[in-house]
Amino acid sequence: MARCYLIISSLLLLLVALSISPSYTLKIKSASFLSPKQVMTPGSVANPYLFDIDFPRGHIGLKGFDAEVVDQDGNPVPLHETYLHHWVVHPYYVRKGLNLSQLDMPRDLGSSPDYILVRNGGLCRDRVRQYFGLGSETRKTSTYVPDPYAIEIGNPEETPDGYEFKWLLNIHAIDTRGVVDRQGCTECRCDLYNVTVDEYGRALEHGYKGGQDCCYDKTQCRLRNGFDRGNKTRTVYLKYTVRWVDWDSSVLLPAKVYILDVTDSWERSEGSTGDNHEHFCHVEYDVKLCKTKGDGCVDVKKKSLMIPFNGYIVYGVAHQHAGGIGAALYREDGEGICSSMPKYGNGHEPGNEAGYIVGMSSCYPEPVKVTNGETLNLEFNYSNAIGHTGVMGLFYILVAQQLPEPGSSLQAHAKSVSFLAFPAMTVIVAVVVLIAAVVYRRQNMEDGYQSLST
Repeated sequence: MARCYLIISSLLLLLVALSISPSYTLKIKSASFLSPKQVMTPGSVANPYLFDIDFPRGHIGLKGFDAEVVDQDGNPVPLHETYLHHWVVHPYYVRKGLNLSQLDMPRDLGSSPDYILVRNGGLCRDRVRQYFGLGSETRKTSTYVPDPYAIEIGNPEETPDGYEFKWLLNIHAIDTRGVVDRQGCTECRCDLYNVTVDEYGRALEHGYKGGQDCCYDKTQCRLRNGFDRGNKTRTVYLKYTVRWVDWDSSVLLPAKVYILDVTDSWERSEGSTGDNHEHFCHVEYDVKLCKTKGDGCVDVKKKSLMIPFNGYIVYGVAHQHAGGIGAALYREDGEGICSSMPKYGNGHEPGNEAGYIVGMSSCYPEPVKVTNGETLNLEFNYSNAIGHTGVMGLFYILVAQQLPEPGSSLQAHAKSVSFLAFPAMTVIVAVVVLIAAVVYRRQNMEDGYQSLST
């Protein structure tokens, strides 16, 4: 009996090995880091910009970036206690010998001769500039960059003379312990934060009911009457895990980050090119309460955008807030490119918090060719059975400028692995099923079990 189990285990291990055979031989490295600590109290908000964070150095290719909020003992913190509104990371160049503050980032970062922010490929490079960034969904959203692609960073030939390449992290966390309205606090409703000006002292726009302008760093969401704040100070960190490979252009192809925003104000006009300077992205928007009740209460927001580049989409994922029920990217003729759907939790533990989006599905399509001047359509859907403030509709895509050359070692290796793996896995599955059936029958006979059909 033990021998049969050993055979099954061995075959299953072989099956797994075949199914995940890599398409190249470079070793993927991984390291986890902790952000500088953030001290939270019930209802408090932390939204710092942290410079020169720990990050792999050198000329590398990024393969993934994952993150979660943990406490001082390294334990994951649930979203219903500390809500992760978002985290984003930006690369930047800084003049050698200059140490930027670990405090708030000035709004005009990138305009100084002392530091240069490295923006993503677009389209909203002035408002949505990050390379990576997610929110509550971060624990169960795949950010893995498919082979043979990677996000190239740290190329010494691109570093300006007299500068160093570093990384900036922005964390936006809201402590919702003891608050009067957890959803209202996570959606940054202005009345719950008792603010009338933004973090720069400017009066809020007329009719602005909620969003990041009301829940900036050091603001406080209203607590329940009688809630005991005593001894509830908590230290939290963003734990982030980076996966990368040393850059080798003989086996890697660069992929560039582009972020599309459904709130983009761009409209096609005569002479439009779709370039970054034509875009203004509002980033957030409100979802109004449905006038009728029932399954038809869905807010649909669409945007058509001209693509100002050539390339191949190899990855995609959307970012939504609670209430989101999915997003899609498709061509003008309706041909789908990527659909990204939310996963909601149904429990209490970290990673499965009821009522929160705990993951978004990622797309790994066969490379989708897009051409300069082509129009792509964005669609974001939210349930509006209840109203929402400050929701987002961002779509991350990775675009490769080229595919593996036909007949190249990369393409040939990938095809040979796929060709050999399929029949091998079929045979293994059949053998495992046969052995399992024999073992099951023997065990039933030995235990005196009799099926109802006998």
